[in-house]
Amino acid sequence: MAGGKESPRQKMINVMYLVLTAMLALQVSNSILQKFLTIDNSLIASNSQANTSNARIIQSMKEAVDKAGNKPEYVQLLYAADSVRSATSQLNSYIETLRNRIIEEAGKGIDPETNQIVNLAEEEKVSNIFVGPADKKNGEGYTLQQKLRAYSSKIAKYANGAVELSDLAPDAKDDPAFNGTKDPGELNKDFAQVMFLATPVPAALASLSQKQSEIRRQESEILSHLAQQVGAKEIKFDKIFAVVIPDSRTVVAGQTYKADVAIGAYSSAITPKISINGSPLSVVDGKGTYETTAQGGEYDSNGQLKRSYKATISYPKPDGSTELVEQEETYTVLKPSVQLESASLPALYFRCANKLQTSSPGLGPLFKPTFSGQGADFIAGGGGNVTVVPNASKVVLNVNNDGVNLQSFPFKVRRVPKPTIQVLANNAPVTDNVSQKGLAASSVRTINVQAISDEDFKNNNPEDASFRVTDYDVFLASGVRPKGRLKGVSGSQSLGSIARDAEAGDRYIITINKVMRRNFKGETEEVNVGEMTVQIPLR
Repeated sequence: MAGGKESPRQKMINVMYLVLTAMLALQVSNSILQKFLTIDNSLIASNSQANTSNARIIQSMKEAVDKAGNKPEYVQLLYAADSVRSATSQLNSYIETLRNRIIEEAGKGIDPETNQIVNLAEEEKVSNIFVGPADKKNGEGYTLQQKLRAYSSKIAKYANGAVELSDLAPDAKDDPAFNGTKDPGELNKDFAQVMFLATPVPAALASLSQKQSEIRRQESEILSHLAQQVGAKEIKFDKIFAVVIPDSRTVVAGQTYKADVAIGAYSSAITPKISINGSPLSVVDGKGTYETTAQGGEYDSNGQLKRSYKATISYPKPDGSTELVEQEETYTVLKPSVQLESASLPALYFRCANKLQTSSPGLGPLFKPTFSGQGADFIAGGGGNVTVVPNASKVVLNVNNDGVNLQSFPFKVRRVPKPTIQVLANNAPVTDNVSQKGLAASSVRTINVQAISDEDFKNNNPEDASFRVTDYDVFLASGVRPKGRLKGVSGSQSLGSIARDAEAGDRYIITINKVMRRNFKGETEEVNVGEMTVQIPLR
């Protein structure tokens, strides 16, 4: 909007107004109506602050006029400022009566139990008040438009053309909020229709509050101009000092050190130059922000080291000279630490998925590690997780953060423990007792051979602990004379083809030929279990 540089508060209000305008085109739910009330309350609070700020301008003008000996030309400027304040007060009082009408006539008043407006969703009565029944264009919205424009015209005269004020009550075709709108029905709406047609109660209230905000902005522009004519500013400096506000005075190596550097009692009339160790900073709203990655070095016995920098601020004085303010600032860098948790400690298993969890309490949410090292493949996961797949007898894991090595961890590597081979006859394990006493010749009908993982290995590396006997032989023998055999079988096998020849005094001989393991990738490899034979005597 035209008419002077906008403050961050004013920019925020304009953005909220644009959002409000867009939302009015939608069918609004009760939750959105409540959000309109939130916006209205925010605008009311902001307007109160603006009123207080403008009152301070008047007060500073009075002090400046008095200090200058009440010169007639300065007294006249003060009279003009009071007239601006009076015009603002009258217009705001009128708008407050409109707000009350919305609440009472359209909103059905305030519920004494909830202290909330009874009918938030009412639109027709809002339109009737401001546009007129049946869209006759004879409502209060047209009176409001006239008063807003008359206000801007009146207070602008006190600036003698030095301040350009924007139209507070534009029709749609003249409103920047409608730039890009091609719908003729929207562009042909007048101010009252844009503001209040098909508008629910809280949206209408927020629209009026937004206009009050613009009124305060224009009032501020004129008052600031008048104050400058008597040398009065809202804030007067009598002492200037440098302010350095760090997020933290203690950081970990690899963590960002951040600080705001500014002039105390900042005034928009002063544009300071700010540098750190001689390097200039960008200055926004009187402040420069210094950021640097904290570097490690020689830490003391407590894992700390001190680093410092010099902030320099220069600013123009009223007499045209330049004032220089310097401040030395010190911060502490902590040596980073990494905590490691692993279900696989104290050693890792060769060619297996060893899952580790890393954390750094010092870095907290800034801990976003990457992993490298020797003797293994390192597969990073989220949240500090890493899977280590060793391919050598020793592994070194490096934990890095933002390119800085935080810590290295050495590991020994174990071979995968061999599985236990278990033979089952009729689905029952063949124990040492069975091997000694035997089984009835007619009772043995099935044989199965299983490879059972080491329990600790299975608990730590379940994805790598899948073993299977893929090849074994079964022989039926009487003394040294073979009577039958099953060659190269796996899984549970029926002995029907050889069991019919089994007699007391014979024996079954089971020879294990091949055992395979499936790893976390789904790949299989042969496990060397050596020569293994199990005998079952028959009685």
